[in-house]
Amino acid sequence: MNDRAPLPATLVERLRAIVGDRGLLTEAPDLEPYAVDWRGQIRGRPALLVRPASTQETADVVALLAGAGVGIVPQAGNTSLCGASVPDASGTQVILNVSRMNRVRAVDLQNNTVTVEAGCVLAELQRVAADNDRFFPLSLGAEGSCEVGGNISTNAGGTQVLRYGNMREQVLGLEVVLPDGRVWDGLRGLRKDNTGYDLKHLFIGAEGTLGIVTAAVLKLYPRPRAIATALVAVPDPAAAVDLLGRLRAACGERVTGFELIARVCLDLVFRHIADRRDPFATPYPWYALVELFDSSAESSLAQLLEDALGEAAEAGVVTDAVIASNESQRLALWELRENASDAQKAEGVSVKHDVSVPVSRIVEFIGEADRALGAAFPGIRTVAFGHVGDGNLHYNAFPPPGEAPDFGQWTPQVNRVVYGIVQRLGGSISAEHGIGTLKRDELPHYKAALELDLMRAIKGVLDPRGIMNPGKVLRP
Repeated sequence: MNDRAPLPATLVERLRAIVGDRGLLTEAPDLEPYAVDWRGQIRGRPALLVRPASTQETADVVALLAGAGVGIVPQAGNTSLCGASVPDASGTQVILNVSRMNRVRAVDLQNNTVTVEAGCVLAELQRVAADNDRFFPLSLGAEGSCEVGGNISTNAGGTQVLRYGNMREQVLGLEVVLPDGRVWDGLRGLRKDNTGYDLKHLFIGAEGTLGIVTAAVLKLYPRPRAIATALVAVPDPAAAVDLLGRLRAACGERVTGFELIARVCLDLVFRHIADRRDPFATPYPWYALVELFDSSAESSLAQLLEDALGEAAEAGVVTDAVIASNESQRLALWELRENASDAQKAEGVSVKHDVSVPVSRIVEFIGEADRALGAAFPGIRTVAFGHVGDGNLHYNAFPPPGEAPDFGQWTPQVNRVVYGIVQRLGGSISAEHGIGTLKRDELPHYKAALELDLMRAIKGVLDPRGIMNPGKVLRP
């Protein structure tokens, strides 16, 4: 036993008996990668880490720890941006990592479903779907390392929510280990089941505070046979929102992705990410990354997109556009967007906001937030990008060049400005990243007291001892 595992030796050995040597980490160097968030800003101190290889092992571990009153931090790929997958600094909490549970249990092509375990990496799920001539639509920058359990627990969104919805819309059934070690088997691939409360929705987006998702039945879709992608220069966010409406009118539900990107965001990508080049000869202030899908191989999708953009250009909504002519060009355009987070991480510490407002108020939000922050913090740099097609904007604030503010004070001040505008516009302070610990203390300012009371009541019923991801989302 080392100083990171102040648990009784008998308890540690009982855990080892359940998961084996491969499933137990107790040494500080081994624990380090699991004890810090992706941004490197939220760091915990776990007692140890267990990696069960099955639902039964997970249930046995949870039952044992629950009996001992030990806090459990569920963890999948550990790509959380709000600290939900990181333990606190007490050295008393156990990380329960589901990455060894990564099997694809079943593919039902007639039902268009796949059943996977929580440790399945998102990119692997996408590959399995493609190998079966199907499509799984969740797509995000961390898809090569994030895992299905985390995607479900944070209700992940990504770049194709506009057409397919977020993770909640992809889940038909769940298997969950409850905080007392019981297993709820809700792995039903039904699109209609009107037999009372739909319990799966309690665990989707709960960030591991109500139980541990161990497997899921997920929807599959027809594989896109035609894809058309363009990076479009627009004068301002108002033009981008106008363009979205025009594309939906001209192309219908084929509009799958619509990402707004400020020029400053691309400048950071070109500065910090190697081998990325500007597809335009002239820089423009704002861009929209647009993508259309069609399930028909005979679709003239590129022409449809080109015609729609041409009409928008004649109306003064579009300044310039680059349409990908092959898959390599398409991926190059998407890499500009997907490298936005890494580029900002390389630029330095910033105050990140993952907010949503009605699409009709995106322009108002950006304008008000830019003006208010500029007045309160002269020289502040804001970087706006995100899934504007569904109202979700990543709006991040950097200090003036060369300045290093006390982020302990600066962050809440910036948040008050941004979140106040979000609330006034009828939005949410967390669109897809969750609450974790990063936004936990902000939540009571922007969530109705009754809603918080109901959340605490649900938590109290399912986890009366408060051992499941303690301190996340709600204060203990």
